[in-house]
Amino acid sequence: MDLLSQLTASFQDAFHSDPILICSPGRVNLIGEHTDYNEGFVLPAAIDKAIYLAVGPRDDDELHFVAYDLNKTYHGTVNDLTSTHTWADYLLGVVAQFRLLGQPIRGFNCVFGGTIPMGAGLSSSAALENGVGFALNELFGLGLDRITLLKLSQRAENDFVGAKVGIMDMFASMMGKANHVIKLDCRSLEYTYAPLQMDGISIVLCDSRVKHSLVTSEYNTRRAECEAGVRFLKTFYPEINSLRDVTMTMLDTHLKNTQPLIYRRCAYVVQENQRLLDGVTALEAGDIKTFGQLMYGSHEGLSQWYEVSCPELDALVDIAREHHGVLGARMMGGGFGGCTINLVREDALDDFTHLITKQYKARTGKDTYLHACKIQNGTNLVSKSVS
Repeated sequence: MDLLSQLTASFQDAFHSDPILICSPGRVNLIGEHTDYNEGFVLPAAIDKAIYLAVGPRDDDELHFVAYDLNKTYHGTVNDLTSTHTWADYLLGVVAQFRLLGQPIRGFNCVFGGTIPMGAGLSSSAALENGVGFALNELFGLGLDRITLLKLSQRAENDFVGAKVGIMDMFASMMGKANHVIKLDCRSLEYTYAPLQMDGISIVLCDSRVKHSLVTSEYNTRRAECEAGVRFLKTFYPEINSLRDVTMTMLDTHLKNTQPLIYRRCAYVVQENQRLLDGVTALEAGDIKTFGQLMYGSHEGLSQWYEVSCPELDALVDIAREHHGVLGARMMGGGFGGCTINLVREDALDDFTHLITKQYKARTGKDTYLHACKIQNGTNLVSKSVS
């Protein structure tokens, strides 16, 4: 029995009715990490690893959630939306945002599970939040557009969960398009789709098996460091509003020798934005080799300048760099664990799998799991009813 059938059966057993089914994908980001909350650029895509939700309305104000994979439940009410500091907050936060908008949200039942590897940096939280918002929009006929829904997801994670994440994860999960990447301007939310033409090349994720936690202090600290740099530079350049407006010349002149830590954080972001723009130019020219080298540069910046990598992620990238069939590799996501993303020639995939599995174990004592990904559409309605 596949996951959708299992979720449907669980919903029917628990609530004696048929649900609607929602698919909300995780995401990869080819390049452009930690740039989103600095009003920079990102290049993500939705993938075929997703959160699936079976959802149905209730006749009262009660909330009944079942985390199928965890075998855990939550019972509450739409009139008492307080943080639980558990997985339930990702759902409650979205409900709270709808209520703040004055939307007529009643009680509902939800059973959810997923194929996104836990702790792999593929944005399972954004997928879950988008899935809940999409489901509520469907259930209660609210007529909200996708951009509004993904903004509600971001606010839920910022304000209710407490992670000051940027817009990229929610945007990629909600707005993804099969066989395309999204060039997203995180300041204006202007976006374009670019065909991802990588014939003979696979997108492969190597899981470090180290779980990261974006709700810990390190993520918010990086954001605060960037904001501190902007505040300082603004005394010299009143026109700047974020690191999007900052140049390396500004940083070299005012921060390099006076605040070296803040300098490194800000310099990484400024350089990463340029790497992304150069990468888009390379993709448009069909120059995957150059794009891959920019990915390696991105990882070096994340590891040495922004300091959000870890020994395991660095080992995965080092091993990949040694393999002739790998065009580019870097850590992906918030950091401190999770996955690396690799562009691997399909004819070298078996050999790469053998090499990285063996060498990663030898270097770290840990196993790695590989996930080949395909690019798919964003959050969508799978079925209005299942019998």
